Amino acid sequence: MLLLVLFILLIDTIEAQEMPPRPVSVSFIRNLSFGAFSQGVGGGSVIIDPAGLRNSVGDIILVSLGYTYYPAIFQIEGNPGTVIHYLAGSAAVLTGNNGGTMTMNLGSTEPPTPFVLPYSGGGTLEVYLGGTLTVGNPLSNPPGDYSGSFVVMFIQE
Repeated sequence: MLLLVLFILLIDTIEAQEMPPRPVSVSFIRNLSFGAFSQGVGGGSVIIDPAGLRNSVGDIILVSLGYTYYPAIFQIEGNPGTVIHYLAGSAAVLTGNNGGTMTMNLGSTEPPTPFVLPYSGGGTLEVYLGGTLTVGNPLSNPPGDYSGSFVVMFIQE
C-alpha cells in the first residue's frame, strides 16, 4: 500500500483525454454558374470543373455574351489537421423562367476529397466545387435563366 501512494506522489503531471474537436463551420462564398450557351436539337451537357474550366459535350455551343461561369466556393473552418470528406447530394432540378427544367449533378472538389484543414491559416480552407448541367433540346429547355438549389455535405472525421 505504501508503494502505491509513493508512486502516485512521484508522478509529476497527469493529463486527461484531450477535448473532442470542435465541429467545422461551413460558409457559402459563391454559387456555381454555367454561363451562357446555346443548345442544338440534340442537347448535351455543360461541365464546370473545380478549377473553373468550362467544357461542353454533345450539341452545345459555349458562348460568352458577358455571362461569367465559375465553380461554387465554400469556406470550411475548424481545428487544423481535421480530416473532411465531401459528399454530393442528389441531382438538382433547375427551373427556367420561360419554362423547362434541367438537371445538375455536382462534380469533384479542389482540393480533392478527403482533405485536411491546414495548420497555416488557422484551419481555414476554401473548397471549389464543379458540376455538370444536362441540357435538352430547345423545346424542352427554352432560352432563359435557370435556377435551383443543391445539397452538399462536408463530413468531419
